[in-house]
Amino acid sequence: MVNMTENNRSLLLATALHLFAERGYDAVGVQEIVEAVHLTKPTLYHYFGSKTGLLQAILDGEGQVLSHRLAQASAYHGDLPQTLFQVATTYFEHARNNSDWHRLQLALWFAPPESDGHRLSAALHRRVFAQIEHLFEQAAAQHGNMRGRQQLYATTFLGLLNNCIGLALDGSLTLDEALTRRIVHQFQHGIYS
Repeated sequence: MVNMTENNRSLLLATALHLFAERGYDAVGVQEIVEAVHLTKPTLYHYFGSKTGLLQAILDGEGQVLSHRLAQASAYHGDLPQTLFQVATTYFEHARNNSDWHRLQLALWFAPPESDGHRLSAALHRRVFAQIEHLFEQAAAQHGNMRGRQQLYATTFLGLLNNCIGLALDGSLTLDEALTRRIVHQFQHGIYS
């Protein structure tokens, strides 16, 4: 037997994610979300407390999955090109499998800094950034010319990955292994100089 409570919660999460990704967090109201799944506002408030609580649940769910996978992929064992390839592969795979979520989190990152969406997504962005920066800190011990540049490398590498994801979401790129290898190769030329 299907647990209706969990089913209703999952329906609200999936529908809100799709609507937020399609039209933007601020453009979608609670009434539109609950009508799309034939539920009531009190049901949404019961599970999430508010529209902001719903967004937090959406970001936390896949954000934790992504962060966990990136932690594994970014574990540095002395081979920077391979580690960067693993990170890019993990990030792109997650984007291919969760396109609405990535579209939403990219939009929220560039939302006005005072907005609920930006504020809620900022914690995830800081966590992912810290994981990648830590990778470059570890690699700097082996590659002395990288010391002191870890923050810039993490910014540049994540910017490159997110830009490719944005282009893939619009159909301009395909996030495949060949692209991943080209990106890592091109990025390496800049950091070793």
